[in-house]
Amino acid sequence: MESLVGTPLSRTQTVDGTQTAHCRFCGAVLRHTFVDLGKMPLVNAYLHRDQLGDPETYYPLHVYVCEQCFLVQHDTEVTPAALFDDYAYFSSYSETWLLHAKAYADMIVARLGLGPRQQVIEIGSNDGYLLQYVMGHGVPVLGIEPAANVAETAQQRGIPTRVAFFGTATAAALAAEGFGADLLLGNNVLAHIPNLNDCVQGLASLLNPHGVITMEFPHVMRLMAENQFDTIYHEHFFYFSLLTVERIFAAHGLTIYDVEELPTHGGSLRIFARHAAHTSMPMQPPVKALKASETAAGLNGLPAYQAFAHQVETTRQEVRSFLLAAQQAGKRIVAYGAAAKGNTLLNASGIADMRGVIDYVVDRNPHKQGRFLPGTHLPIQAPERVLATQPDYLLILPWNVKDEIMQQMAHIRAWGGQFVVPIPKIDIYD
Repeated sequence: MESLVGTPLSRTQTVDGTQTAHCRFCGAVLRHTFVDLGKMPLVNAYLHRDQLGDPETYYPLHVYVCEQCFLVQHDTEVTPAALFDDYAYFSSYSETWLLHAKAYADMIVARLGLGPRQQVIEIGSNDGYLLQYVMGHGVPVLGIEPAANVAETAQQRGIPTRVAFFGTATAAALAAEGFGADLLLGNNVLAHIPNLNDCVQGLASLLNPHGVITMEFPHVMRLMAENQFDTIYHEHFFYFSLLTVERIFAAHGLTIYDVEELPTHGGSLRIFARHAAHTSMPMQPPVKALKASETAAGLNGLPAYQAFAHQVETTRQEVRSFLLAAQQAGKRIVAYGAAAKGNTLLNASGIADMRGVIDYVVDRNPHKQGRFLPGTHLPIQAPERVLATQPDYLLILPWNVKDEIMQQMAHIRAWGGQFVVPIPKIDIYD
């Protein structure tokens, strides 16, 4: 299996012995902080009971913005084994995400005229949550997934899946087997691959001459505007604007010819790319319009990025104040969703030092139930536990699917329970 990190992060050593990190795309020195969340555990490193007494590994989570290409990125190296061995995220446990995947599959099959003679390849295919819908249209598929336990679930469902990290080596191996992609897609995966140039070059080499790439990722403009700092964690090496990702793709002979703004994950982009030589797919108006919006928001200069850290600190203090006030008032709080973003929020807000402020967390994913959150060590229970303990507040950590969760857990209103959504600010819903 190919290494996640094709080449280590480029660093130079100064005269005084300190090391300087360089941009993972353009190589410029990283001098400017976007936000520094201190040392954090890995957000998907859920613990078993017998691990609670063991020391946890904490990694710096210092995020920079490049002064040359304005790519937002962190500079911490984490081993692939630490990130993806016994991976606990399974996409199929979110009904909202399944609906999104099906809508995409129906749209893209129709838009590109895909059929049994075309090949669809997805990188970061998880448990086959999306490819199942493409297969339903009679289109051949192949998933590339680095987490063996998650890939096994897809394989058991009849979805062809390779256990591998994607990059030029994997692309070359697939090409040698005769694979080429008419549609090459990745949803919430581009930000997870630290060797960005190797990944995008791999996309370019695996794409058939008239093929199309679609990628979805959280939009850094929405992250900044709505203070979504909890989407920052070690698995996400990058936070993209269209201005920057267009530049990255162009460096590898790829042209982004269309873009859609999506509501997923608090605001995402779906880009459509092709080989630069494949000019029969002309540039669409949304590309120019969104680039103009990003420029108006200041994403082509440093000041807008440098203002973000103050927003984060304000929200961290508000979350702590709310939880402490609720505890002092004798209110019981349970968290919903053992989500990665929730682990960032809780650890960045110092919940581990606030004993008893949250009773436990619930999650529908049985792979997480019976385990404990990293850092805070909150026990993860099944959602049915809420009915037994009847908390005053249900703190929704995956706020991006709050409507789905509030519908599933509507019965808490029977005892006067209320929902709390922490991002972009504390909101309470009856």
